[in-house]
Amino acid sequence: MGGSQALPADLIGPGPDEVAAALEAGLHIPGARMRAGQLLQWVYGRRVFDFDRMTNLPADLRGRLPGVFRLALPECVRVQGSGDSTRKYLFRMADGQLVESVLIPASPALYGERSDRLTLCVSSQVGCAYGCKFCASGLDGWKRNLTPGEIVGQVLAAEGLSGERVSNLVFMGMGEPFANFQNLLAAIRVLNAPWGCGIGARRITVSTSGLVPRIRDYADQPLQLRLAISLHGATDDVRSRIMPVNARYPLRELTAACAYFTHRKKQHITFEFILIDGVNCTPAQAAALAAIAGPLRAKVNLIPYNSVPGLPWVRPSETAQDTFLGLLRRKGIQATLRREKGHDIAAACGQLRLQTALSNEMAGAA
Repeated sequence: MGGSQALPADLIGPGPDEVAAALEAGLHIPGARMRAGQLLQWVYGRRVFDFDRMTNLPADLRGRLPGVFRLALPECVRVQGSGDSTRKYLFRMADGQLVESVLIPASPALYGERSDRLTLCVSSQVGCAYGCKFCASGLDGWKRNLTPGEIVGQVLAAEGLSGERVSNLVFMGMGEPFANFQNLLAAIRVLNAPWGCGIGARRITVSTSGLVPRIRDYADQPLQLRLAISLHGATDDVRSRIMPVNARYPLRELTAACAYFTHRKKQHITFEFILIDGVNCTPAQAAALAAIAGPLRAKVNLIPYNSVPGLPWVRPSETAQDTFLGLLRRKGIQATLRREKGHDIAAACGQLRLQTALSNEMAGAA
């Protein structure tokens, strides 16, 4: 009786050592390290995803590679384009699960960087288990973690669809990145590496809802990666109302972890703060937010709520948004108000996935 044959490994995601090891184990070829470098140069340097087109590899090797490696990007099943040129992509993974990525054009002063950039908002999980009350990502529950290759694949696929190179990455898509910590770090290694996508560490921002132990672990990583905190409530009572994670890691512990990060990395963090009418868009919350951000010298990114069908929350008026921003600035907080990107395409994480899943269910029932 013969043993079962190993399934092909993903070529997108592993590094040179892993690719060379797979070549040696699967094909027993000489010069595996050199061939691994050639393969990765085709994938990341030239964006070629067809073994037959890798012309500096011997023809017999090219014919044997599909038995060792899978080389496929996530399938784009739907695109929504915005009037401000924001694009939302719905990607289908090999097992049929859907995730979203959002391509965002330059926005002056966002994260304090130059405006000549193209940012991709990347997903790290299928769904989310953290249950933030205002978010569409978790409405259908958590399904699974994304692999490093599926995370990197979103970037490669978005670049292919847009015809442009992504300059900045934000892990603010579906899922809690720090709940998929090891796969996240493996993907970032590829995205940052010179043999990979070559995106600078300071152009990669990871956003967390507040997983305190992982914030500290992240601070201890050697790369100068950036950190954003999905705060959304400046007092424990308000934050606990909309973010269940606050019950486990209240603001006192969260702010201590943020202070540890800023001390270790010598860089500022960003507080993401979605403004929700009647919940946190009040003068009292602005004052409390300034009291948190001030000692940390943190930047604050205000995001008016993108309405989600089935959820009760409401976007504040522009007057209320401007008032909140003004209160922060009068306290000396570096704050921006981001209300121009993607509101017309329902860019809140998870909305396109839910819309598509609902449409498929209705079609199947017809």
